Amino acid sequence: MPYIDHAGARLFYTVDGPADAPVIVFSNSLGTDHTMWKPQADALAGRFRVVRYDVRGHGRSTAPDAAFTVADLGRDVVALLDALQIDKAVFCGLSMGGLTGMWLGAYAPERFSKIVLANTAPKIGTAEAWNTRIDTVLRDGMGSLTEASIQRWFTPDFVATSGRALDDLRAVLAGLDPRGYAGSCAAVRDADLREAVRTIPVPVLVIAGSDDPSTTAEEGRALAAAIPGALYIELHAAHLSNREQPGRFTAALLDFINGRRPVTDEPARYEAGLSVRRDVLGSAHVDRSLQRLTPLNEEFQNLITRYAWGEIWTREGLPRHTRSLLTIAMMVALNRSEELKLHLRAAANNGVTRDEIKEVLLQTAIYCGVPAANSAFHMAEEVFAEIDQARG
Repeated sequence: MPYIDHAGARLFYTVDGPADAPVIVFSNSLGTDHTMWKPQADALAGRFRVVRYDVRGHGRSTAPDAAFTVADLGRDVVALLDALQIDKAVFCGLSMGGLTGMWLGAYAPERFSKIVLANTAPKIGTAEAWNTRIDTVLRDGMGSLTEASIQRWFTPDFVATSGRALDDLRAVLAGLDPRGYAGSCAAVRDADLREAVRTIPVPVLVIAGSDDPSTTAEEGRALAAAIPGALYIELHAAHLSNREQPGRFTAALLDFINGRRPVTDEPARYEAGLSVRRDVLGSAHVDRSLQRLTPLNEEFQNLITRYAWGEIWTREGLPRHTRSLLTIAMMVALNRSEELKLHLRAAANNGVTRDEIKEVLLQTAIYCGVPAANSAFHMAEEVFAEIDQARG
Protein backbone atom coordinates (compact mmCIF):
# COMPACT_ATOMS: atom_id res chain seq x y z
CA MET A 1 0.00 0.00 0.00
CA PRO A 2 1.24 3.55 -0.68
CA TYR A 3 2.29 4.88 2.70
CA ILE A 4 5.14 6.93 4.04
CA ASP A 5 6.16 7.28 7.68
CA HIS A 6 6.99 10.78 8.83
CA ALA A 7 7.29 12.46 12.24
CA GLY A 8 5.29 9.82 14.07
CA ALA A 9 2.50 9.54 11.49
CA ARG A 10 1.85 7.02 8.72
CA LEU A 11 0.53 8.92 5.70
CA PHE A 12 -1.60 7.31 2.99
CA TYR A 13 -1.37 8.71 -0.54
CA THR A 14 -2.48 8.00 -4.11
CA VAL A 15 -0.86 8.95 -7.41
CA ASP A 16 -2.73 9.09 -10.73
CA GLY A 17 -1.64 10.16 -14.20
CA PRO A 18 1.52 9.92 -16.31
CA ALA A 19 4.78 9.62 -14.41
CA ASP A 20 6.44 12.32 -16.52
CA ALA A 21 3.57 14.83 -16.34
CA PRO A 22 3.58 18.04 -14.25
CA VAL A 23 2.69 17.30 -10.63
CA ILE A 24 -0.22 18.71 -8.65
CA VAL A 25 -0.68 17.89 -4.95
CA PHE A 26 -4.14 18.11 -3.33
CA SER A 27 -4.60 18.52 0.43
CA ASN A 28 -7.96 17.77 2.03
CA SER A 29 -10.05 19.82 4.42
CA LEU A 30 -10.85 19.10 8.04
CA GLY A 31 -13.23 16.14 8.28
CA THR A 32 -12.61 14.70 4.80
CA ASP A 33 -9.91 12.62 3.10
CA HIS A 34 -8.21 12.43 -0.29
CA THR A 35 -11.45 11.32 -1.98
CA MET A 36 -12.91 14.82 -1.64
CA TRP A 37 -10.77 15.68 -4.69
CA LYS A 38 -12.21 12.96 -6.94
CA PRO A 39 -13.83 15.42 -9.41
CA GLN A 40 -10.51 17.21 -9.90
CA ALA A 41 -8.47 13.99 -10.03
CA ASP A 42 -10.79 12.51 -12.67
CA ALA A 43 -10.54 15.67 -14.77
CA LEU A 44 -6.78 16.19 -14.48
CA ALA A 45 -5.16 12.77 -14.32
CA GLY A 46 -4.85 12.57 -18.11
CA ARG A 47 -2.44 15.51 -18.24
CA PHE A 48 -1.06 15.82 -14.70
CA ARG A 49 0.52 13.53 -12.17
CA VAL A 50 -2.12 13.94 -9.47
CA VAL A 51 -0.95 13.31 -5.91
CA ARG A 52 -3.57 13.11 -3.18
CA TYR A 53 -3.02 12.12 0.42
CA ASP A 54 -4.93 11.82 3.67
CA VAL A 55 -3.86 14.54 6.10
CA ARG A 56 -2.56 13.03 9.35
CA GLY A 57 -5.46 12.04 11.58
CA HIS A 58 -7.78 11.62 8.57
CA GLY A 59 -8.77 8.68 6.39
CA ARG A 60 -6.07 6.02 6.36
CA SER A 61 -3.39 8.33 7.78
CA THR A 62 -2.57 8.05 11.46
CA ALA A 63 -1.63 10.77 13.93
CA PRO A 64 0.69 10.56 16.94
CA ASP A 65 -0.73 10.91 20.40
CA ALA A 66 1.17 14.15 20.86
CA ALA A 67 -0.37 17.34 19.51
CA PHE A 68 0.70 18.51 16.07
CA THR A 69 0.71 21.85 14.26
CA VAL A 70 0.14 23.27 10.80
CA ALA A 71 3.93 23.35 10.46
CA ASP A 72 3.88 19.57 10.95
CA LEU A 73 1.23 19.29 8.24
CA GLY A 74 3.40 21.33 5.89
CA ARG A 75 6.46 19.21 6.60
CA ASP A 76 4.35 16.12 5.83
CA VAL A 77 3.85 17.45 2.30
CA VAL A 78 7.55 18.11 1.84
CA ALA A 79 8.32 14.59 3.08
CA LEU A 80 5.80 13.17 0.61
CA LEU A 81 7.42 15.08 -2.26
CA ASP A 82 10.82 13.78 -1.19
CA ALA A 83 9.57 10.19 -1.00
CA LEU A 84 8.11 10.47 -4.51
CA GLN A 85 11.26 12.22 -5.80
CA ILE A 86 9.31 15.28 -6.86
CA ASP A 87 11.37 18.47 -6.94
CA LYS A 88 8.55 20.93 -7.57
CA ALA A 89 4.76 20.79 -7.82
CA VAL A 90 1.58 22.81 -7.91
CA PHE A 91 -0.20 22.69 -4.53
CA CYS A 92 -3.95 22.97 -3.98
CA GLY A 93 -5.41 22.87 -0.49
CA LEU A 94 -8.87 23.66 0.86
CA SER A 95 -9.66 24.95 4.37
CA MET A 96 -7.14 23.18 6.63
CA GLY A 97 -5.35 22.17 3.42
CA GLY A 98 -5.24 25.85 2.55
CA LEU A 99 -3.53 26.63 5.86
CA THR A 100 -0.98 23.96 4.95
CA GLY A 101 -0.50 25.68 1.59
CA MET A 102 0.12 29.04 3.28
CA TRP A 103 2.80 27.48 5.49
CA LEU A 104 4.43 25.84 2.47
CA GLY A 105 4.36 29.09 0.50
CA ALA A 106 6.03 30.95 3.32
CA TYR A 107 8.52 28.32 4.53
CA ALA A 108 9.14 25.98 1.56
CA PRO A 109 8.43 28.11 -1.53
CA GLU A 110 11.22 26.54 -3.57
CA ARG A 111 9.20 23.30 -3.80
CA PHE A 112 6.15 24.85 -5.46
CA SER A 113 5.56 26.55 -8.80
CA LYS A 114 2.06 27.73 -7.89
CA ILE A 115 -0.25 27.45 -4.89
CA VAL A 116 -4.06 27.42 -4.77
CA LEU A 117 -5.67 28.30 -1.44
CA ALA A 118 -9.38 27.48 -1.42
CA ASN A 119 -12.02 28.35 1.17
CA THR A 120 -9.51 29.20 3.83
CA ALA A 121 -8.05 32.00 5.94
CA PRO A 122 -4.73 32.57 7.74
CA LYS A 123 -6.56 32.55 11.07
CA ILE A 124 -9.72 30.39 11.16
CA GLY A 125 -12.30 30.72 13.91
CA THR A 126 -11.80 31.36 17.61
CA ALA A 127 -10.11 29.30 20.29
CA GLU A 128 -13.40 29.05 22.17
CA ALA A 129 -15.25 27.61 19.16
CA TRP A 130 -12.51 25.09 18.43
CA ASN A 131 -12.29 23.98 22.06
CA THR A 132 -16.04 23.43 22.12
CA ARG A 133 -15.83 21.29 18.98
CA ILE A 134 -12.91 19.29 20.38
CA ASP A 135 -14.80 18.60 23.61
CA THR A 136 -17.92 17.59 21.69
CA VAL A 137 -16.23 15.12 19.37
CA LEU A 138 -14.15 13.50 22.13
CA ARG A 139 -17.27 13.11 24.25
CA ASP A 140 -19.92 12.21 21.67
CA GLY A 141 -17.97 10.86 18.69
CA MET A 142 -17.96 11.87 15.03
CA GLY A 143 -21.64 11.13 14.45
CA SER A 144 -22.54 14.21 16.46
CA LEU A 145 -20.94 16.46 13.79
CA THR A 146 -21.93 14.80 10.54
CA GLU A 147 -25.12 16.57 9.47
CA ALA A 148 -24.09 19.92 10.93
CA SER A 149 -20.87 19.71 8.91
CA ILE A 150 -22.75 18.90 5.68
CA GLN A 151 -24.92 21.97 6.25
CA ARG A 152 -21.81 24.15 6.63
CA TRP A 153 -20.03 22.58 3.68
CA PHE A 154 -22.79 23.18 1.12
CA THR A 155 -25.55 25.64 0.36
CA PRO A 156 -29.08 24.54 1.37
CA ASP A 157 -30.25 24.22 -2.24
CA PHE A 158 -27.29 22.02 -3.11
CA VAL A 159 -27.92 19.72 -0.14
CA ALA A 160 -31.62 19.53 -0.96
CA THR A 161 -31.02 18.45 -4.56
CA SER A 162 -27.96 16.22 -4.09
CA GLY A 163 -29.75 13.03 -3.14
CA ARG A 164 -27.14 10.37 -2.31
CA ALA A 165 -24.26 12.29 -3.93
CA LEU A 166 -22.93 13.46 -0.55
CA ASP A 167 -23.06 10.07 1.14
CA ASP A 168 -19.35 9.48 0.53
CA LEU A 169 -18.48 12.62 2.49
CA ARG A 170 -20.85 11.64 5.29
CA ALA A 171 -19.26 8.20 5.50
CA VAL A 172 -15.71 9.56 5.60
CA LEU A 173 -16.54 12.09 8.33
CA ALA A 174 -18.46 9.59 10.45
CA GLY A 175 -15.62 7.07 10.15
CA LEU A 176 -12.80 9.34 11.33
CA ASP A 177 -10.93 8.67 14.55
CA PRO A 178 -12.21 11.36 16.95
CA ARG A 179 -8.71 11.79 18.38
CA GLY A 180 -7.20 12.49 14.94
CA TYR A 181 -10.00 14.91 14.17
CA ALA A 182 -9.56 16.66 17.52
CA GLY A 183 -5.82 16.93 16.95
CA SER A 184 -6.45 18.59 13.60
CA CYS A 185 -8.93 20.99 15.19
CA ALA A 186 -6.22 21.97 17.67
CA ALA A 187 -3.71 22.51 14.86
CA VAL A 188 -6.15 24.81 13.05
CA ARG A 189 -7.04 26.56 16.31
CA ASP A 190 -3.41 27.38 17.02
CA ALA A 191 -2.44 28.43 13.48
CA ASP A 192 -1.99 32.14 12.81
CA LEU A 193 -0.31 32.85 9.47
CA ARG A 194 -1.52 36.43 9.02
CA GLU A 195 2.01 37.80 8.92
CA ALA A 196 3.63 34.82 7.21
CA VAL A 197 1.38 35.03 4.12
CA ARG A 198 2.75 38.50 3.36
CA THR A 199 6.10 36.89 2.55
CA ILE A 200 4.90 34.22 0.09
CA PRO A 201 6.89 34.62 -3.16
CA VAL A 202 5.05 31.90 -5.12
CA PRO A 203 2.15 32.80 -7.47
CA VAL A 204 -1.07 32.22 -5.52
CA LEU A 205 -4.73 31.87 -6.45
CA VAL A 206 -7.30 32.31 -3.67
CA ILE A 207 -10.70 30.69 -4.26
CA ALA A 208 -13.61 31.62 -1.98
CA GLY A 209 -17.25 30.60 -1.74
CA SER A 210 -19.85 33.34 -1.85
CA ASP A 211 -21.95 31.49 0.77
CA ASP A 212 -19.18 29.98 2.87
CA PRO A 213 -20.03 30.38 6.58
CA SER A 214 -16.74 28.88 7.79
CA THR A 215 -14.15 30.92 5.89
CA THR A 216 -16.11 33.73 4.31
CA ALA A 217 -15.63 35.42 0.96
CA GLU A 218 -14.59 38.53 2.89
CA GLU A 219 -11.81 36.54 4.53
CA GLY A 220 -10.81 35.18 1.13
CA ARG A 221 -10.54 38.67 -0.33
CA ALA A 222 -8.46 39.78 2.65
CA LEU A 223 -6.14 36.78 2.23
CA ALA A 224 -5.62 37.54 -1.46
CA ALA A 225 -4.92 41.19 -0.64
CA ALA A 226 -2.27 40.17 1.91
CA ILE A 227 -0.31 37.90 -0.47
CA PRO A 228 1.83 39.81 -3.00
CA GLY A 229 0.34 39.49 -6.48
CA ALA A 230 -2.28 36.90 -5.51
CA LEU A 231 -5.33 36.38 -7.73
CA TYR A 232 -8.84 35.99 -6.30
CA ILE A 233 -12.00 34.37 -7.58
CA GLU A 234 -15.33 33.67 -5.95
CA LEU A 235 -17.59 30.73 -6.70
CA HIS A 236 -21.29 30.43 -5.91
CA ALA A 237 -20.76 27.80 -3.24
CA ALA A 238 -20.35 27.23 0.46
CA HIS A 239 -17.26 25.66 2.08
CA LEU A 240 -16.43 22.66 -0.14
CA SER A 241 -16.49 24.66 -3.34
CA ASN A 242 -14.58 22.00 -5.28
CA ARG A 243 -17.52 19.62 -4.80
CA GLU A 244 -20.36 22.12 -5.11
CA GLN A 245 -18.90 23.74 -8.25
CA PRO A 246 -16.50 21.04 -9.54
CA GLY A 247 -16.41 22.22 -13.16
CA ARG A 248 -15.79 25.86 -12.37
CA PHE A 249 -13.30 25.02 -9.63
CA THR A 250 -11.29 22.82 -11.99
CA ALA A 251 -11.50 25.39 -14.81
CA ALA A 252 -10.20 28.11 -12.49
CA LEU A 253 -7.39 25.82 -11.33
CA LEU A 254 -6.39 25.05 -14.93
CA ASP A 255 -6.56 28.69 -15.98
CA PHE A 256 -4.22 29.60 -13.14
CA ILE A 257 -1.78 26.78 -13.86
CA ASN A 258 -1.72 27.71 -17.55
CA GLY A 259 -1.03 31.37 -16.86
CA ARG A 260 -4.50 32.72 -17.60
CA ARG A 261 -6.47 34.90 -15.23
CA PRO A 262 -9.28 32.66 -13.99
CA VAL A 263 -12.79 33.72 -15.02
CA THR A 264 -15.66 32.01 -13.24
CA ASP A 265 -18.56 34.43 -13.12
CA GLU A 266 -20.80 34.38 -16.17
CA PRO A 267 -20.83 38.14 -16.95
CA ALA A 268 -17.03 38.24 -16.95
CA ARG A 269 -16.84 35.10 -19.09
CA TYR A 270 -19.32 36.61 -21.55
CA GLU A 271 -17.35 39.85 -21.83
CA ALA A 272 -14.08 37.95 -22.33
CA GLY A 273 -15.70 35.79 -24.99
CA LEU A 274 -17.25 38.77 -26.76
CA SER A 275 -13.86 40.47 -26.94
CA VAL A 276 -12.20 37.39 -28.48
CA ARG A 277 -15.13 36.88 -30.84
CA ARG A 278 -14.68 40.43 -32.15
CA ASP A 279 -10.93 39.90 -32.56
CA VAL A 280 -11.37 36.68 -34.51
CA LEU A 281 -14.51 37.32 -36.58
CA GLY A 282 -14.41 41.10 -36.79
CA SER A 283 -16.59 43.63 -34.99
CA ALA A 284 -18.87 44.15 -38.00
CA HIS A 285 -19.93 40.51 -38.06
CA VAL A 286 -20.40 40.34 -34.30
CA ASP A 287 -22.44 43.56 -34.29
CA ARG A 288 -24.72 42.15 -36.99
CA SER A 289 -25.22 38.99 -34.92
CA LEU A 290 -26.07 41.03 -31.84
CA GLN A 291 -28.54 43.13 -33.79
CA ARG A 292 -30.34 39.98 -34.90
CA LEU A 293 -30.92 38.67 -31.40
CA THR A 294 -34.43 37.31 -30.79
CA PRO A 295 -36.12 35.57 -27.86
CA LEU A 296 -35.50 32.33 -29.78
CA ASN A 297 -31.74 32.69 -30.41
CA GLU A 298 -30.57 34.99 -27.60
CA GLU A 299 -29.65 32.22 -25.14
CA PHE A 300 -27.83 30.28 -27.87
CA GLN A 301 -25.78 33.34 -28.84
CA ASN A 302 -24.97 33.91 -25.19
CA LEU A 303 -23.93 30.25 -24.85
CA ILE A 304 -21.48 30.29 -27.76
CA THR A 305 -20.04 33.63 -26.67
CA ARG A 306 -19.35 32.33 -23.17
CA TYR A 307 -18.07 28.87 -24.02
CA ALA A 308 -16.88 28.70 -27.64
CA TRP A 309 -15.20 32.11 -27.42
CA GLY A 310 -14.81 32.69 -23.66
CA GLU A 311 -13.57 29.16 -22.87
CA ILE A 312 -11.99 27.57 -25.95
CA TRP A 313 -10.64 30.40 -28.12
CA THR A 314 -9.07 32.02 -25.04
CA ARG A 315 -7.01 28.94 -24.15
CA GLU A 316 -3.24 29.23 -24.53
CA GLY A 317 -2.66 25.63 -25.59
CA LEU A 318 -2.98 26.56 -29.28
CA PRO A 319 -2.42 29.94 -30.96
CA ARG A 320 -5.41 31.50 -32.70
CA HIS A 321 -3.66 31.00 -36.02
CA THR A 322 -3.75 27.22 -35.49
CA ARG A 323 -7.30 27.24 -34.14
CA SER A 324 -8.41 29.12 -37.25
CA LEU A 325 -6.88 26.54 -39.60
CA LEU A 326 -8.32 23.66 -37.58
CA THR A 327 -11.76 25.22 -37.66
CA ILE A 328 -11.63 25.64 -41.43
CA ALA A 329 -10.68 21.98 -41.85
CA MET A 330 -13.49 20.85 -39.55
CA MET A 331 -16.08 22.96 -41.36
CA VAL A 332 -15.02 21.31 -44.64
CA ALA A 333 -15.30 17.85 -43.08
CA LEU A 334 -18.74 18.60 -41.66
CA ASN A 335 -19.98 20.36 -44.84
CA ARG A 336 -20.93 23.49 -42.88
CA SER A 337 -20.75 25.96 -45.76
CA GLU A 338 -21.97 29.09 -43.96
CA GLU A 339 -19.59 28.55 -41.06
CA LEU A 340 -16.78 27.76 -43.49
CA LYS A 341 -17.29 31.06 -45.29
CA LEU A 342 -17.36 32.87 -41.96
CA HIS A 343 -14.02 31.41 -40.88
CA LEU A 344 -12.44 31.88 -44.30
CA ARG A 345 -13.24 35.59 -44.00
CA ALA A 346 -11.98 35.69 -40.42
CA ALA A 347 -8.74 33.80 -41.04
CA ALA A 348 -6.70 36.92 -41.87
CA ASN A 349 -7.57 38.36 -38.45
CA ASN A 350 -5.65 35.45 -36.96
CA GLY A 351 -2.58 35.84 -39.17
CA VAL A 352 -3.56 33.04 -41.56
CA THR A 353 -2.39 33.46 -45.16
CA ARG A 354 -4.19 32.32 -48.28
CA ASP A 355 -1.37 29.93 -49.05
CA GLU A 356 -1.89 28.29 -45.65
CA ILE A 357 -5.60 27.98 -46.35
CA LYS A 358 -4.76 26.34 -49.69
CA GLU A 359 -2.59 23.80 -47.89
CA VAL A 360 -5.37 22.99 -45.44
CA LEU A 361 -7.89 22.53 -48.27
CA LEU A 362 -5.49 20.23 -50.11
CA GLN A 363 -5.17 18.23 -46.88
CA THR A 364 -8.97 17.95 -46.67
CA ALA A 365 -9.07 16.62 -50.22
CA ILE A 366 -7.19 13.55 -49.01
CA TYR A 367 -8.84 13.07 -45.63
CA CYS A 368 -12.36 14.48 -46.16
CA GLY A 369 -12.86 13.70 -49.83
CA VAL A 370 -12.37 15.48 -53.14
CA PRO A 371 -16.00 16.70 -53.43
CA ALA A 372 -15.80 18.41 -50.03
CA ALA A 373 -12.48 20.04 -50.88
CA ASN A 374 -13.71 21.06 -54.34
CA SER A 375 -16.67 22.86 -52.81
CA ALA A 376 -14.39 24.48 -50.24
CA PHE A 377 -12.01 25.79 -52.92
CA HIS A 378 -14.97 27.37 -54.73
CA MET A 379 -16.11 29.03 -51.51
CA ALA A 380 -12.61 30.29 -50.80
CA GLU A 381 -12.39 31.84 -54.24
CA GLU A 382 -15.74 33.58 -53.72
CA VAL A 383 -14.79 34.86 -50.28
CA PHE A 384 -11.37 36.11 -51.36
CA ALA A 385 -12.88 37.84 -54.41
CA GLU A 386 -15.37 39.62 -52.16
CA ILE A 387 -12.58 40.68 -49.80
CA ASP A 388 -10.43 41.98 -52.69
CA GLN A 389 -13.35 43.84 -54.20
CA ALA A 390 -14.18 45.49 -50.86
CA ARG A 391 -10.56 46.63 -50.57
CA GLY A 392 -10.86 48.26 -54.01
